[in-house]
Amino acid sequence: MSQRDMTVYEHIGELQKRLMFVVVFFLLAVVVSFFLAEPLIRYLQHADEAKELTMNAFRITDPLKIYMEMIMFIALIMTSPIILFQVWSFVSPGLYERERKVTLSYIPVSLILFLGGLSFSYFILFPYIVKFMMGLSTNLNIEQVIGINEYFHFLFQITIPFGFLFQLPVAMLFLTRLGIVTPMMMGKMRKAAYFILLVIAALITPPDIVSHLMVTVPLFILYEISIWISKIGYKKVIEAEQKLEMEKYEDINKD
Repeated sequence: MSQRDMTVYEHIGELQKRLMFVVVFFLLAVVVSFFLAEPLIRYLQHADEAKELTMNAFRITDPLKIYMEMIMFIALIMTSPIILFQVWSFVSPGLYERERKVTLSYIPVSLILFLGGLSFSYFILFPYIVKFMMGLSTNLNIEQVIGINEYFHFLFQITIPFGFLFQLPVAMLFLTRLGIVTPMMMGKMRKAAYFILLVIAALITPPDIVSHLMVTVPLFILYEISIWISKIGYKKVIEAEQKLEMEKYEDINKD
């Protein structure tokens, strides 16, 4: 029996198996992350953006909390290709053979875009925000006492969302190939999408126009790129459907 003919219960069983595989790999990634978390924390503490700041722990558990959060963060990144592959494996039976090969290539691209989003936010956006905040404290004659817990939470708040937002083009292409989204739909929703992206930018940046634009403009560009990529994917879907209809028509004529 093919996966296309599986019952609802069999689909649920298949999903449970894939979730268990992801959980097992995640636990292995957590073990590996125990050895990577401390060097990464030290690097982030001594990077140009933080080397002039004195990190303080206001609670006894703060260092352990940051250590465990960093472990989870590294493990999630290591597991993300497996998660994407399991998602692809679960939905691929409903795709044509050519679509399976194409959508499989989305996995490395998605990971690269995620790391690209992290790099953009950490190396470009985050230094400006830290400089802006420190300058504001100096102007107001405020001596900042930096808590290591608050510092890393702020770092995660700025960087992690960009990792996911930078995957917008791949996500839209994947949804287009599945027939859930069309470029026409995305074009009609442009104003609403811009407003949502504007709100997201406001939530993850300080209240100054420069940092807000540094976030908003790339997000707008990503959305426009997503529409362009969706058009390419939509064209491929139409061509595949036309080819299938042509093959059916030829088979009928042969009969």
